[in-house]
Formats: sequence, C-alpha cells, structure tokens
Amino acid sequence: MPNNVFLVGPMGAGKSTIGRLLAAELKVPFYDSDRVIEQRTGADIPWIFDVEGESGFRDRESAVLAELAEEPGAVIATGGGIILRPENAEVMHRGGRVCYLTASVEHLVERTAKDKKRPLLQVDNPRQKIIDLLEQRDPLYRAVADWVVVTDRRPPKVVARDIAERIGQS
Repeated sequence: MPNNVFLVGPMGAGKSTIGRLLAAELKVPFYDSDRVIEQRTGADIPWIFDVEGESGFRDRESAVLAELAEEPGAVIATGGGIILRPENAEVMHRGGRVCYLTASVEHLVERTAKDKKRPLLQVDNPRQKIIDLLEQRDPLYRAVADWVVVTDRRPPKVVARDIAERIGQS
C-alpha cells in the first residue's frame, strides 16, 4: 500500500513550500499536483481555467491525483479545490495520510495578495473570496484530514518538522 503524505488546504497555507521541506526531511520525492498539470499541458493554471473552465481543470486535477497516489512514498501538495470531489478524498486515503494545512484569513490574504496565478482570486474582493472558499471548504478539509496543522506565523521548516514528527509517531 502506498504511504504518501498529501497536503491539503487553502491557497496560501504553504502546501508547496512546506511540502518541499517535508519531502527533504523524510527523504522522499515531492510532487505539486498543480505543477504536474502545468508541465503536462504546457500551460499555466489560469490558462487552463480560461479555456477549459473550472470543471475541465478539476478533471485534470483528479487524474493527476490518482496517478500520484500510486507512488510508493512521496509528499504531494494538492490544489486548494482537490477536496471538492469526494472521489479525491478516497484516492488520498487509499494512497496514504492527509495533512490539512490551515491559516488565518489575514495570513492567507497576505500570502496570496500579489499572486496573479490564482484564477479564483482574480475578483474585486479577494479577501471576501478567501472567506467564502474557507467557509465552503474547511469542513471538507477537516473531514479528509488525518492531521490539522496551523501554519500562521510559523517558519515553514518548523511546520515541516512538526509534520515529520507526527508521521513518525503514527
């Protein structure tokens, strides 16, 4: 059975940064599902959203997740909306453990403020959009998570070490 660690959570929680550090700490490969999608399509996420719509992107996301979940042991950072499809939660549980990285709204707004590669935040009020997304998604993240880790104002290396310790204890 694969023994992967899947990182889920909202945009700006630190999934990619912490994921890279966690993979180094555990000495396993790291994959960022959004980057895998971009590499395979030769297009960035906003372009995929524009051309294929959110559902087209979610189809690609689910396919990449299913493939990465077959890895024998890796850290996999997922997109913020991965939990919108119940089948993705099943794929992650079959493929390993799930860690929900969360942060305050203020922290998420600060971390995503200048990033133009987040299609869902290209709106008049990104802060409100983050609040709305958290309201919708937080229960889904919590339902799929084996662990919940708050990343607010914590150095990514400390968070990665914390998760590695939790993995070692389970």
